[in-house]
Order: sequence, then C-alpha cells, then structure tokens
Amino acid sequence: MRVTKKNQYALIAVLELAKNRGNETKKISEIARAQAIPFSFLEVILCQLKRSGLIKSKRGYKGGYRLARDPKKITVGDIIRYLNDTSHELKFAGLVSEDSFPSQYAVMPMWNKVIESIFKIYDTTTIQDLLDNEY
Repeated sequence: MRVTKKNQYALIAVLELAKNRGNETKKISEIARAQAIPFSFLEVILCQLKRSGLIKSKRGYKGGYRLARDPKKITVGDIIRYLNDTSHELKFAGLVSEDSFPSQYAVMPMWNKVIESIFKIYDTTTIQDLLDNEY
C-alpha cells in the first residue's frame, strides 16, 4: 500500500497539533511553516480532519486548530481510514495494477492479508506514541 503525501502530511499536522497541550489552537500557517507542508494542501487536509471529529477549529484572530481528543485516543488508523475510502480502492491501491490478469483473484486474499497486517500496526499506534518517539 502506498503512503500518499496526503496521509503523510495529515499525520505530521496532527502530530504538530498534539505538541500543543491543552486547548491551545495553532494556525494553519504555523503548522505549514513548522512542518514544511504546502499551505493550500494543508488547508484541505485540516478541513477534512475537522469533519472527522479528530480535530476542532476556532474562528477569529486567536483561532486555529487543535485536537478534539487526547493524543492517546487517536490512532494512525483513524486518520488513514478517514482520509481514504477503506473499500477496495484502499485495499488494492499500489498493490495490484489496474490491468486485469487471469489469476488476479487468486492473489487478492494475500493482498488483503498484507493490508490487514499494515492496519494492525496503524490501529495500535497512537499519536501519543509518535509524539513520544520524537523526543
């Protein structure tokens, strides 16, 4: 499974928000600058994550974004699943070419096991775990 730039940027942005303890918000421009993420791309990602309920936003001069939950209660899997359709598109992204081949369906169970293994790691890794690795 490919890890897209969108997924990478989302994880890094959430990690940056996790550094802000408490209810402090962080502006998109601050996150973008601190993590070298293109501003317009980050804006879209944060808007999507806001709809997921993983982050919250506040308008105004002192506005910005913050985590909606404790970093110990947000997993990498939560973020990846929300940003990607977890149907067949995610399952086979980057693993099987779009061209059909005669034995395609014979190997799909193996690809499913690969994805399940990856998500076991994603689902047991919290944002707090990532934050702890940084220091």
